[in-house]
Amino acid sequence: MWLISQQIPQFEDVKFEAASLLSELYCQENSVDAAKPLLRKAIQISQQTPYWHCRLLFQLAQLHTLEKDLVSACDLLGVGAEYARVVGSEYTRALFLLSKGMLLLMERKLQEVHPLLTLCGQIVENWQGNPIQKESLRVFFLVLQVTHYLDAGQVKSVKPCLKQLQQCIQTISTLHDDEILPSNPADLFHWLPKEHMCVLVYLVTVMHSMQAGYLEKAQKYTDKALMQLEKLKMLDCSPILSSFQVILLEHIIMCRLVTGHKATALQEISQVCQLCQQSPRLFSNHAAQLHTLLGLYCVSVNCMDNAEAQFTTALRLTNHQELWAFIVTNLASVYIREGNRHQEVLYSLLERINPDHSFPVSSHCLRAAAFYVRGLFSFFQGRYNEAKRFLRETLKMSNAEDLNRLTACSLVLLGHIFYVLGNHRESNNMVVPAMQLASKIPDMSVQLWSSALLRDLNKACGNAIDAHEAAQMHQNFSQQLLQDHIEACSLPEHNLITWTDGPPPVQFQAQNGPNTSLASLL
Repeated sequence: MWLISQQIPQFEDVKFEAASLLSELYCQENSVDAAKPLLRKAIQISQQTPYWHCRLLFQLAQLHTLEKDLVSACDLLGVGAEYARVVGSEYTRALFLLSKGMLLLMERKLQEVHPLLTLCGQIVENWQGNPIQKESLRVFFLVLQVTHYLDAGQVKSVKPCLKQLQQCIQTISTLHDDEILPSNPADLFHWLPKEHMCVLVYLVTVMHSMQAGYLEKAQKYTDKALMQLEKLKMLDCSPILSSFQVILLEHIIMCRLVTGHKATALQEISQVCQLCQQSPRLFSNHAAQLHTLLGLYCVSVNCMDNAEAQFTTALRLTNHQELWAFIVTNLASVYIREGNRHQEVLYSLLERINPDHSFPVSSHCLRAAAFYVRGLFSFFQGRYNEAKRFLRETLKMSNAEDLNRLTACSLVLLGHIFYVLGNHRESNNMVVPAMQLASKIPDMSVQLWSSALLRDLNKACGNAIDAHEAAQMHQNFSQQLLQDHIEACSLPEHNLITWTDGPPPVQFQAQNGPNTSLASLL
């Protein structure tokens, strides 16, 4: 068929489709080295057939992306963008450029991203064509902008873009698919189906809500997205749906741990394990995040040795700078709580995430968190003036970008410092807003900590009624957390905390008895 199609022009489409399908077959059989030259040859001889030339370029770029060769993928997408411009397809040119922008964001090549996104914005606004195609380009563009802001930890700055994105997806949902085919064959592409775009917008909204500390909002949008995903997966086996599901679960698990629902979080971690068991590629892409989540769970149930093992495993599995910084920040807080056992390692970690000098990532949120961890360390060392300096820096940064949870944590720790120093009035000025903000999030650990401080403050100031009320609140929070703690540690999935190597275990054995220590919370 290949030889005949080279001789009969009307068989061009058959030839290129055969090359495309054969390369897919090679990839399914893990013979990527056989797929690449086949696609390169097809690309070389398809320049007079715009649709297939563009499609094959996208296909080869995707193959390089799956191999994590993002430089080669970006080069191919750049070639595709120039070819689309030459054949008069501004729509497909935008698709190539936006795809390249997505990969540049993944590579953290921010200096190249900014001019590229500016150009994309101009192309998208100027292109006049099918309304659904135009709006889908706008969604792609805005998703990149929103994720760029979120990666930078700029939760407040992203709000206008996020609002535009939400309005855009509402517009798309009201449009009917136009059956009229584009006149330019190079325009015969679409980025994502409308239904997939809806889930993606829910997902970035959840990411924003999680970073900002609007955890009830994050849960609401997660529920909507997961419901939509379940419907879609009945009819569509696209791997991207499982990726969306895992990312949504990763975010809602962190919400559960903050809001005092550890048992539910553990069951959802198990659900992520099951999804990763079904897809080696999914596990490869999310193994580090999975161990990070288990580390956070271990901290929440005071299993600090397991937390250290999980975070260390996660560090071994990731080369993503922001995730690395997030893990190191949490691992440092584990060592701080453990006292003098890991002094040398702790000093080394704190130096590597020193926000006063060379912080390894550009994330505003992570840098603010690093100031908090250094403040926590100085507090445990009894260096209170130094601790106050770090925490005030955290407050300044978190207030600038509406990072509510960091604000609450910093306020309550400052309140604790002022209490230790005997400055009860200033302590109260910190703890009361910390409690209010923690209740709004809601953050159970900060509420527990704040209520204990309010109890002790009011006792010290002779306010018996207020002290009794705060003590009652503290008792209620303690009981809720203890009950959830016992339930989580009694689940067979609790044994996941010992898993640090290989693929996720298939089965879980029941625990002999729960670990009910709440020392880390009190």
